[in-house]
Amino acid sequence: MNPLQPGQDLLFEYFKPWQRVFWRATILSWIAGLLVLAPSYYMLEVYDRVVQSRSHMTLLMLTLAVLLAYAVMEVLEYLRSEMLREVGHAVDEKLSPRLFTMIFEASLRKHPGGSIQVLNDWRLVREFVHSPFLLAAMEGPVAAVFLILVFGINPLLGWLTLVGAIVQVGIAWMTERSTQAPLAAANRSSVAAQEYADGSLRNAEIIEAMGMLPHIHRRWLKLQGHFLGLQSQASLAAGGYQAASRMVQQILGSALLGVGAWLTLQNQLSGSGALMVVASIIGGRVLSPLVQMVAQWRQVVTARDAWTRLNHLLATFPQKPDAMALPPPRGTLSVEQLVAGPPPAPGQQPLATLRGIQLALRPGEMLAVIGPSAAGKTTLARLIVGLWPAISGKVRLDGADVYTWDKSELGPHVGYLPQGVELFEGTIAENISRFAPRGSVEAAANAVGLHEFILSLPLGYETPVGPDGARLSGGQRQRVALARALYGDPALVVLDEPNSSLDEAGDAALADALRALKTRGATVVVMTHRSSVLALADKVLLLRDGNQQAFGPRDDVLAALHEANQRANAAAAGVSAAAGTATDASNTVEAVG
Repeated sequence: MNPLQPGQDLLFEYFKPWQRVFWRATILSWIAGLLVLAPSYYMLEVYDRVVQSRSHMTLLMLTLAVLLAYAVMEVLEYLRSEMLREVGHAVDEKLSPRLFTMIFEASLRKHPGGSIQVLNDWRLVREFVHSPFLLAAMEGPVAAVFLILVFGINPLLGWLTLVGAIVQVGIAWMTERSTQAPLAAANRSSVAAQEYADGSLRNAEIIEAMGMLPHIHRRWLKLQGHFLGLQSQASLAAGGYQAASRMVQQILGSALLGVGAWLTLQNQLSGSGALMVVASIIGGRVLSPLVQMVAQWRQVVTARDAWTRLNHLLATFPQKPDAMALPPPRGTLSVEQLVAGPPPAPGQQPLATLRGIQLALRPGEMLAVIGPSAAGKTTLARLIVGLWPAISGKVRLDGADVYTWDKSELGPHVGYLPQGVELFEGTIAENISRFAPRGSVEAAANAVGLHEFILSLPLGYETPVGPDGARLSGGQRQRVALARALYGDPALVVLDEPNSSLDEAGDAALADALRALKTRGATVVVMTHRSSVLALADKVLLLRDGNQQAFGPRDDVLAALHEANQRANAAAAGVSAAAGTATDASNTVEAVG
């Protein structure tokens, strides 16, 4: 479904305030274009006045005048280019923050726009604003003036120039027809090849360890070869039309000179032959903008495709209106008949992987979410912190919808540890403090038992973690991420498998941190498979296949699961999948004691 309404151009709205600047640049282009007549006028005056009068002073003054015209022309060219470049920079300052935000929002929704390609598209559009094509297009009206001047010299020369201009327009049209489709396909293939390469780099360790590099390289070469083939096809067509365009310009210049000479021999052209040279020069200037536009057509197609993609992205992720600021949350969490799943791909219906989830927590309570793999625990974690929208139902914090809450306001009061730990290139202190102004970094590190380890490093808290935290072990990365989740004493803390990479000391530190959170009055939600966390929980939620199997006080839920397990053991040999779940839960009960 196309989110853009007919006639809607959201990207143009960012350029609209600068329309006057574009008009000023256009006027400068007209003046600079007219000054191109200076050498022709200089030639006529030299033939007519200097040669006849043999006056050195006249030659000097004419030479100074034409040099001044050249200087003014170059200054005007520079001014209009800088004006347009400044427009691009001004729009960039306004648009880039929104694009940066949209990339993250698109990435959260698994939308194709959630990649660095968006910024590349904007760079193409920004550079097109002061491109040779646009500058040549601004000179179009000057070409019409030159055409009128050629008609003034002689109608036959004017008609000949007009025919050349029509041929050039036809070449531009043929260039568009022959290059638009392959260039658009080449751009899509280029994006696919780049995304494949980026994904491969993110999994470099797996590729190297299992000897997958030759196969990955072979597949990337196939994608790259498809892109290069389409690009070559478009370049071949565009190159042929560019050559034809230049040839038409050269033929027209010679034709105007030849016809002008014939008209002079027929006494139908005054000026002792000088006008035929002037007509040839001016006639070439009529075609010059068209020739330049044909030569830059590939940039036009690329920028147009980028403009279209940005427009669709702006329509898909509209700017959120300023909402009323909410007070800091206290931690009362409620989940109301929640039906949810991963954000669907564009044009597809959402698929519910969680159905009918309902629970409530008060500040200071801890919920343990248990269940087999693929039960929906990670999906629920993302819903609770407001990363994904619900299909139906709500997740509320202090009565407010978590998903619609401005994350710049809510984020400092939420601690989140995802199942896949990600650190950012920077120092340990920056990662713990969420790259915000420094606060209780040491307190957060102490809470997870990391402070002494950090102090043992040569640079302490200023130690760089490297790309993706590569300089730390898996357990160290997880504890830094856990400290980041606890930084700033958040009211709501959601931890997805927080001890998956922790050793015994790390497990003990995690347990101490959870006790401290409860004592402080924070609301804690932990997705876990480990019994050590269950011992600290006030309530337990059991998920299976996205459905809520049980929820309530820990002891009640575990007792019910134990009873279900006993009944399952007493049943006949055909044990159902549900009984398997109950057995797992019973084992957990026994481990907790």
